[in-house]
Amino acid sequence: MATEPPAPLPVSVCGVVRDFGAHSVLGGVDLEVAAGEVLAVLGPSGGGKSTLLRLVAGLDRPTAGRVLVGGEPVSGPHRRAAVVFQDARLLPWRTLAANVALGLPRGTPRARRGREVEHWLGVVGLAGAARHRPSQVSGGMAQRAALARALARRPGVLLLDEPFAALDALTRLRMQELLDRVRRAAGTTVLLVTHDVDEALRLADRVAVLGHGPAARVAAVLDLPVHGPRATGDPRLTPLRADLLRRLGVPQRHAPEKEPRP
Repeated sequence: MATEPPAPLPVSVCGVVRDFGAHSVLGGVDLEVAAGEVLAVLGPSGGGKSTLLRLVAGLDRPTAGRVLVGGEPVSGPHRRAAVVFQDARLLPWRTLAANVALGLPRGTPRARRGREVEHWLGVVGLAGAARHRPSQVSGGMAQRAALARALARRPGVLLLDEPFAALDALTRLRMQELLDRVRRAAGTTVLLVTHDVDEALRLADRVAVLGHGPAARVAAVLDLPVHGPRATGDPRLTPLRADLLRRLGVPQRHAPEKEPRP
């Protein structure tokens, strides 16, 4: 089935503050994501990364500041934004195909719904599992179905909230490869929240680091100097990896000094 890629949308986060009672999670976040860009957001646990994603999705509202998607203020769930969470959040009584169909716009003709679902299941490698229910598939397959459901919306912005964190290491690598291929084919803007520095380096065009402490702000935004496909452990990214770990407060291991030869 031939499909038109959606027009990617830019995202602007302007002086965003989010308070929960007396506790401030975000203390004036400014961030720009260009149309078609992949921006990864790193930061400490509880540092406001997921809150930021929910604000962009329109699932929450800022205490102060504003969020723009495609140049328009976000005041509720955005029709051109799709979210993939850490858990797949599939309806257990529906087949994978029926779950993917939930991502299609309302009013999609029945014949087209079938073609769209078939297409997106094929894109994520689940063509043979359309009639399976979530309990009958692995965690990786469930996340692929969740990704297909999000892509079925033809989003201008794809919001990923640690979507592979619960998967085993091998499945996670395979899902990263799949996401990279699908994102390039779909041409959407991606905002990826992750705790994994290597995942950010592998998938993103730029990496934003949220600062430590309450009322987090953007501490740094780093451009990746390496373009095109990147393998885990690419030596060209080693200095940037060390810089990100330092900014995140992760202790660095140093090779022991060699004793001088007698």
